[in-house]
Amino acid sequence: MMLLHYLKYFLFHAVGAAACVAIFAGGIWTPAGFAAILIYYVVGDAIFGDDRSTPRYGLQWLLTAQLWLALPLVSAIVFAMLWSVSTGDFGGVGRWIQAQTGFDVFAARAATDGWEHAAGVLLTILMIGICGTIPAHELTHRTWDPMSMLVGRWLLAFSFDTNFSIEHVYGHHRYVSTVDDPATAPRGRSVYFHVLASTLKGHRSAWNIEKRRLQRDGRTVLSPRNAVLRGIAMSGLLLVAAYEIAGATGVLVFTACALGAKALLEIVNYMEHYGMVRNPALPVQPRHSWNTNRRISSWSMFNLTRHSHHHAQGEVPYQDLKPMPDAPQMITGYLTTIIVTLIPPLWHRLMTPKILEWDRVHASAEEKLLARNANAASGIRALQARS
Repeated sequence: MMLLHYLKYFLFHAVGAAACVAIFAGGIWTPAGFAAILIYYVVGDAIFGDDRSTPRYGLQWLLTAQLWLALPLVSAIVFAMLWSVSTGDFGGVGRWIQAQTGFDVFAARAATDGWEHAAGVLLTILMIGICGTIPAHELTHRTWDPMSMLVGRWLLAFSFDTNFSIEHVYGHHRYVSTVDDPATAPRGRSVYFHVLASTLKGHRSAWNIEKRRLQRDGRTVLSPRNAVLRGIAMSGLLLVAAYEIAGATGVLVFTACALGAKALLEIVNYMEHYGMVRNPALPVQPRHSWNTNRRISSWSMFNLTRHSHHHAQGEVPYQDLKPMPDAPQMITGYLTTIIVTLIPPLWHRLMTPKILEWDRVHASAEEKLLARNANAASGIRALQARS
C-alpha cells in the first residue's frame, strides 16, 4: 500500500508524457489529447472525491527525483510543439520516432492544420503550467538546495518567469492576503485584469527584492549575481533554442506558449487567494488561502491543492502537507476552478457566498473590519448588503 503513495505522484509524469505523444501524433490526436487531459482532471476530481491521507514517507530522494524529472519532461513537450511547426527534423528526432514506432510523424505533421496546431499551443501552455510551474513552485522553496533551485528556475524560464522564484518566496509568502501582495486579488476583480496587474506588480516586486539583496551584499544591480538578469538570460537561451529548432515560427510559438503559461500561473494565484484579507501584523494562518483536497488534482499536482497548509508553513515539503479540511475550500478541483474563473459572472456567483461565509466563520475581529471595507470597495451589492 505504501508503494501507491509514491506511484500516485507519477500520474503527473504520465499526463505530461501523454501530452507529448499527442503533439507528436499531430492531426486530430493533438486536440483529442488536450480534451482528454481536461476530462481527466475535471471528471476525475468530480468522481474520485477527496484525498485526506497523510502517509509518512521514507524515500525522500525519490520524492525529490520526481520533481527534478519535470525538467526533461517539459523540455520534451515544448520540443514536440516546436518540432510540429518546423519544416525540418532537428536532431533527427522524427526519423528516430518513425524507426522505433513505425508511425509516420512527418506525414502526420504535414496533415496537421492550423486549428490543430492551436490546440497544440493550448496543450503546451497547460503542460508548462502543470509540469513546469507546479514542481518549480516546490523546488524554489528549497532555498537551501542549489540543485533544486537550479532545476526550479529552469522550469520557470519556460514561462518567462524566473522572477517567481524571488517574488513568490520572499514577497508573496510574507504579504499574502494583504493589499501589499500582487498575487492576492481583491474582491470584485476580474481574472483578466488580475493577470495583467499581478504580472506587472510581481515583476516590479521581484526586482526590488533582488535590488535590496544585492545592496546588502555590497553589489550593484548590474552584478552577474542579479537573479533577475540571469533569469532573463535563461529564457533568452530558450528562445535561441526555439529558433534553432523551428526558426522564426518557433520563436513566435514558444513566446505564445510561455506567455500563456505565465497567464495560467496568475489565474491560479487569483483563485488561490481571491478576496482574502489579513491583518499584516499577524502570522499567516490556513484560513488565508483557498484549499481543496480533490484526489486527482492532489495526486497529479504534487499536493499544490493543499495550499492552506503550504502558506501556513511554507517550508513543509509537498508530501507532508496536511489536508486542512476545516480551511476555506475552493469550488472544486484545480482545473475545474480555473475554467470557472474564466467566466467572471459564474465565478462571482459561486464565490460571493464563499467570501461571505469566510467573513462569518474564519475572519478575526480585525479581519472582519478589513472585510467590510473590502466589500464596500468591491462594488458587489450582495457583499455590501450582507457585510
